Amino acid sequence: MTFVSERRIDFPMVDLAKIVYYPRFWDLAHRFYEESWEFSCGFHYNEILSEKKIAFPLVHSEARFMHPIYYGDTVQCSISVSKIGRTSITWNYEFKNQDGVTCWMAEQVTVCTDMLEVSKKIPIPEWMREGLEKMCPKD
Repeated sequence: MTFVSERRIDFPMVDLAKIVYYPRFWDLAHRFYEESWEFSCGFHYNEILSEKKIAFPLVHSEARFMHPIYYGDTVQCSISVSKIGRTSITWNYEFKNQDGVTCWMAEQVTVCTDMLEVSKKIPIPEWMREGLEKMCPKD
């Protein structure tokens, strides 16, 4: 099941042309990503970082910009998980505007690490894997 959420585009997110400034797409993606953890695993992202001591640095990102998102638009984000490896997760993002026009798509890979030693990969815990599998498309 795909995680879906939405938010309005506020003034600090846009450039002089009143469209989303391109680095803000990754900021938006991360905000939606944080929300998705409650949907998939039942934990606020802060609990995963602070209590479970697990971090997920981004190690790869590819994006396609397909249509501008304007100041005042509502962006709907859909996130699915296409691969859960031993230590990595591949996330797929799709942003649509309020008219259903696809504006941005991205594939991002994060690696599971120990929060206290972020350069050390660790296996994805089973409870997390089970939660994330909810976001994997069913064939």
